[in-house]
Amino acid sequence: MADEKVVLISGANRGIGAAAAEAFAAGGWRVSLGMRSPVLPVWADENRHQVCGYDATDPKAGERWVAAALARFGRIDAIIANAGVMVAKTVIEAEDEDLDAMLTVNVRAPRQLARAAWEPLAAGGQGRIIIIASLSGKRVKSARSGTYSVSKFAAVGLAHALRHAGFDQGIRATAVCPGFVATDMARGLTDRDDRMMTSPDDLARIIVMLVSLPNEASVAEFAINCQLEESF
Repeated sequence: MADEKVVLISGANRGIGAAAAEAFAAGGWRVSLGMRSPVLPVWADENRHQVCGYDATDPKAGERWVAAALARFGRIDAIIANAGVMVAKTVIEAEDEDLDAMLTVNVRAPRQLARAAWEPLAAGGQGRIIIIASLSGKRVKSARSGTYSVSKFAAVGLAHALRHAGFDQGIRATAVCPGFVATDMARGLTDRDDRMMTSPDDLARIIVMLVSLPNEASVAEFAINCQLEESF
């Protein structure tokens, strides 16, 4: 067990987080699943995997989760900051509370989790941080997604800031920036069929690949899109 790598995945109850958790487990990782309502998935082995209560709006949730994972596994090799929230309003329609909610979950919570896990991530010399950002963090696609974009631009910046802060300690951080992914969030924003959106399983395979790269193959950003765009 001491030689097996450990990954923490937030928002692991559905969508991208659930797909990533299963992909890491299939690859032999010990997986700690962070969920607001913790329930061990049917595929998980309670002897190898862990489920923890994690509410991204709680500033101390990351510290408690990291402590529980270290108590169970003794190490942390990667964190996947996947928990996210969207309020579909323009920057004029949005109230301050809407922006605060998105900044709290999409930016502050990943920073708090990374900070809590920093020492164990650095201890192995190959710590990995994945921030699930968005193509909305690379361009503003529409007025209605504008406030969300503000938070996701900040999430991309956070990934770069973490990469700089931890590079000499072997920590590598990547902003993963998908467009529409076939999840509940995307289904509420588009009438595209699931088959015309990026599959969570495909995105999960990309995340596992990025985490598995050596220190000398650092990827700062990885953009994935299901449709053609002029730029992002």
